[in-house]
Amino acid sequence: MTKRALITGITGQDGSYLAEFLLQKGYEVHGMVRRSSTEGFERIQHIRDRIHLHQADLLDQLSLVRLLAEVRPHEVYNLAAMSFVPTSWEQPLLTGEFTALGVTRMLEAIRHVDRTIRFYQASSSEMFGAVREEPQNEKTPFYPRSPYGVAKVYGHWITVNYRESFGIFACSGILFNHESPRRGKEFVTRKVTDAVARIKLGVQEKLYLGNLDAMRDWGFAGDYVEAMWLMLQQPQPDDYVVATGEKHSVRELVELAFDYVGLDWKRYVEIDPRLIRPAEVFTLRGDATKARTVLGWKPKVTFPELVRMMVDADLERVRREMIERTYRPL
Repeated sequence: MTKRALITGITGQDGSYLAEFLLQKGYEVHGMVRRSSTEGFERIQHIRDRIHLHQADLLDQLSLVRLLAEVRPHEVYNLAAMSFVPTSWEQPLLTGEFTALGVTRMLEAIRHVDRTIRFYQASSSEMFGAVREEPQNEKTPFYPRSPYGVAKVYGHWITVNYRESFGIFACSGILFNHESPRRGKEFVTRKVTDAVARIKLGVQEKLYLGNLDAMRDWGFAGDYVEAMWLMLQQPQPDDYVVATGEKHSVRELVELAFDYVGLDWKRYVEIDPRLIRPAEVFTLRGDATKARTVLGWKPKVTFPELVRMMVDADLERVRREMIERTYRPL
């Protein structure tokens, strides 16, 4: 029997990698997209003819019920959220609606349509915030430092609650920072690699950043989606930290990226105080022992390899943009 999977947030970084992964596993892949006057399907354009897209919204309970009744998925991966941390201070209510209550709406839809559906919730290392211990594991107390982190804590615990209250096979993956060439340019990793490419090719002069001393556990998104899938293949539902176990500062990220193209980062990087978070998360490093021992998962791409991969992709993209501008008809 062909398994059917529904991915919310399929047009995002993680959604696109997960869709590719599930197609390789022989799944029938369905994606939930919001109604919009413009299409943002760049990340899934290469697999668009192999997946099924449906309009629904985490703010609309009835649309979720209808979607589940139509698709009848065996697995639901809830990746959709308002996911850019700085924006969560500007739009805290909308962040709560999507990132917290949106999880509840999907779980309620599963409870009413088909309780045998296996559910994956995208939790986040931002839930740890002002960390109480290092490294952080599944038992580390949460202390979120942003509206996004607070909303993710709600989404995490409501997933646990529906698992324990209604017997739904519901798992949360507490994923630490995971990046790729498909990362949005507003995120610091992609902001850096995009700027490095543009500076190297002479179309940008400066890169403005906030806290260079913030430290994160960065991995490759393509590795992390495998862990999502593995969680839903287990005999019992549970929650797992997914991380590399290493941490690197933003300064290290910048140095690696500029060094790779033969540039001295100190000539091009300037600090902009406006980019400092109202409440900073200074350090995050995950302990993925449980994921290794129970799921058999481990990351494949190292941090330097990830940075080089992203810089190479941005160099290629910026070169292509420059050629297109040069030969664009008047």
